[in-house]
Amino acid sequence: MHAARPKISQALPVIRQLDDAAANRIAAGEVVERPASAVKELVENALDAGATRVRVDYAGGGKVLIRVTDDGHGMTPGDLPLALSRHATSKIDGTDLLDIHTFGFRGEALPSLGAVGRLAITSRAEGHEGAEITVTGGQIGPVRPAALNRGTQVELRDLFFATPARLKFLRTDRAEAQAIAEVMRKLAMAEPFVGFTLYDVDGQREILRVDAEQGELFDALGARLGRLMGRDFVDNAIRLDLERDGFRLTGFAALPTYSRGSAVAQHLFVNGRPVRDKLLIGALRAAYMDVLSRDRHPAAVLFVDCDPHLVDVNVHPAKAEVRFRDSGLVRGMVVSGIRHALAGAGHRASGTVADETLAAMRPEPVAPRVYQMDFASRPSLGALRHAYAAQAPEAAPVLAESPAPFTSARVEPEQGPVETPLGAARAQLHENYIIAQTQDGIVIVDQHAAHERLVYERLKAQVAEHGIKAQALLIPEIITLSISDAQRLLDHAGDLATLGLVLEPFGEGTVAVRETPAALGNCDARGLVLDILDELSDLGSSQKLGARIDAVLSRMACHGSIRSGRQMRAEEMNALLREMEATPLSGQCNHGRPTYVELKLSDIEKLFGRR
Repeated sequence: MHAARPKISQALPVIRQLDDAAANRIAAGEVVERPASAVKELVENALDAGATRVRVDYAGGGKVLIRVTDDGHGMTPGDLPLALSRHATSKIDGTDLLDIHTFGFRGEALPSLGAVGRLAITSRAEGHEGAEITVTGGQIGPVRPAALNRGTQVELRDLFFATPARLKFLRTDRAEAQAIAEVMRKLAMAEPFVGFTLYDVDGQREILRVDAEQGELFDALGARLGRLMGRDFVDNAIRLDLERDGFRLTGFAALPTYSRGSAVAQHLFVNGRPVRDKLLIGALRAAYMDVLSRDRHPAAVLFVDCDPHLVDVNVHPAKAEVRFRDSGLVRGMVVSGIRHALAGAGHRASGTVADETLAAMRPEPVAPRVYQMDFASRPSLGALRHAYAAQAPEAAPVLAESPAPFTSARVEPEQGPVETPLGAARAQLHENYIIAQTQDGIVIVDQHAAHERLVYERLKAQVAEHGIKAQALLIPEIITLSISDAQRLLDHAGDLATLGLVLEPFGEGTVAVRETPAALGNCDARGLVLDILDELSDLGSSQKLGARIDAVLSRMACHGSIRSGRQMRAEEMNALLREMEATPLSGQCNHGRPTYVELKLSDIEKLFGRR
């Protein structure tokens, strides 16, 4: 019995030429997935037209109304009908499809939107009269005079009215409105020198408003990101600016201690175009692999810029993915650039940790408090010390046979420089937390987490200097694969050998595992090789083996570090603080948690109503 094959007709098929209306509706299915897609296409057109101010109004989550108004160079009355023709564009001449410097270039957005909705375009170019043209369900109307300042206004009503089946697949108005807001935020990040406004007509309120930023690129970008992502992100992020073989990486990468529970704070741009590219996402994840646990995600805004001929942006219908000519170079630049920037931050940890600590300590105010303190006449620090010493009770004599009272806190004599970033150790609490005094506050250090990071960095340095020891297998592990997979592994055999994994060809489509890293002990060689192969197939390179080795070093560091419950002398605590200041990435433990919290004296005084 043969299964039915519904996709193949028994009758002789007839090839037909589809009319323009059907072709535009098919194109709309690829380009305009939802209202947010329409907003993206129209706003990108406005940016390509040189707009310095873009306003978007929407109603019904974009299903009822989308109106995009800009102050760009506009179009002449004669250009309006041509703009509604498929593959008509002013952005390329068709001679070189890689030499693309604009967001759009296909000439499909406007005719596709006109095929599935009611579209009206009003535009005026410098030195020309304003004009308007409408198109409903693919039917183009005549050009008519219209009043408008320089620029263009595109109004799209009743999206997908011509294809009602598409409406059933849209989400709620609220969800579609959130998608529109996210598109606007990404485009606002890409263009800090352009002002953006997003207005909800139904709710009669502005959802987003950012004015054009001023100053140098990094200052303008930092100010724009502060408005869109919050000042906490900018204050706890490191600037990136490096070039390598024709590629430039700029942006901001947050400290590991400013991690998130999901990837919502990751924004990637290629030549100014927002993308969700798995190569860049994987590179970002790999850059933080050594400082974040698997359930945490880094926050970053990265811009990769290059000559247009080095990247193909025409590989996805919505241009959301790109393909680099040398993907390995780009991945390596992102990974090494972020890692070097994080290492350069030294012991720095996220300031939000201190804010959360103060918030947990701050009591709920029950009534306005009034204090009779005159801050202008506050005594000096020296006078306060003498006063406290005079008021201290005399120590009572302790009998020799009396047992020593249990204490979980020890106060150390004043020694060590308070001028250093992490200050001088003053006490140890609960045999785990070091209290240090700085010039303008205090630092609380988790001794186990801090020392674990220091030991881990030392172990990594030793491995980098002396290499990774390999252990020969008594009986080689023979793994049968497809011919292409086996060749893919063997192409990377040299890199894997430096990490202690030695592979050799063993016939067609077969590899033999001769040696494995000694640090992994009795590991599952087959499972390890297959995991590496999966990553090579997906990303073109693999961090799997390095991650496994780093995990072993991390466990060794955990067992070899100072344990909680151990009492430390003042010189030991100060030595730990000095080593933290000199060691990169010491602001967080191997799992991304902070190793210390710094509280400023001014914030502590606020807790007690002194400020």
